[in-house]
Amino acid sequence: MIALTVVLAVFVGVALGLLGGGGSILTVPLLAYVAGMDAKQAIATSLLVVGVTSAVGAVSHARAGRVQWRTGLLFGAGGMTGAYLGGMLARFIPGSVLLIGFAVVMIATAIAMLRGRRSNIESVDVQGFPVVKAVSEGVVVGLVTGLVGAGGGFLVVPALALLGGLPMPVAVGTALTVIAMNSFAGLGGYLSSVQIDWAMALTVAAAAVIGALIGAKLTAMVNPEALRKAFGWFVLGMSAVILAEEIHLAAGLGAAALMTVGAAMYFVCGRTRFCPLRRIIGAPPVRAATA
Repeated sequence: MIALTVVLAVFVGVALGLLGGGGSILTVPLLAYVAGMDAKQAIATSLLVVGVTSAVGAVSHARAGRVQWRTGLLFGAGGMTGAYLGGMLARFIPGSVLLIGFAVVMIATAIAMLRGRRSNIESVDVQGFPVVKAVSEGVVVGLVTGLVGAGGGFLVVPALALLGGLPMPVAVGTALTVIAMNSFAGLGGYLSSVQIDWAMALTVAAAAVIGALIGAKLTAMVNPEALRKAFGWFVLGMSAVILAEEIHLAAGLGAAALMTVGAAMYFVCGRTRFCPLRRIIGAPPVRAATA
């Protein structure tokens, strides 16, 4: 199972490299259901893996000038506080509850991926960045990261783009810096009550980094939007599996049924002009036929 875990970690890294975020959402279920770790050990180990891969990604973005340090450090300061507190609070919460919370984060991540990101945001003067709001939102995102082990990229990127007014490439690079800070702080909170297998954790992290580097090289060969949407549906399916494992089979089947209905609506809205739910479900607009 160790070999399988390492191989799958490479694929998680490839997804992360291809998508620029979101791939690490699979690290917790990989460690819990394939590597056989208990819930809290899986979350703590995931924080290390996410932190390392995000830091590696942030370095490449920083070299290209795509990290806004003032904004990232403001957001990250609040995020590290929240993440450390989340890691400390996790000792009082049953592991199954944490995994259920993680499934909810997976669903939110998948929806964000299906809806896509805004890419037409123009840069503004970041000197006017609202410090109190940045730190407070950072604390909330960090708390989620520390509790359930998710990097929170689906929350950090829009927050930096919309609240901070950063162009999307800079928002992504800055978000990776914030995610690395949050992940390491959350790990620090977990280490006060959870023992992790460092050899296994570092092996999985190295595999994920290798996969992320491979994925970054493959970006020119795939359609990123199509891949993002396909991955979003896959993450939704994985969340149903976790709900079935941690609550009851009926909960997983119910979630799967809702996802099937949502997929059908998404498919229909992508091919029908009249669709009142288009903005809610993020279905692509129907192009006018050409003569």
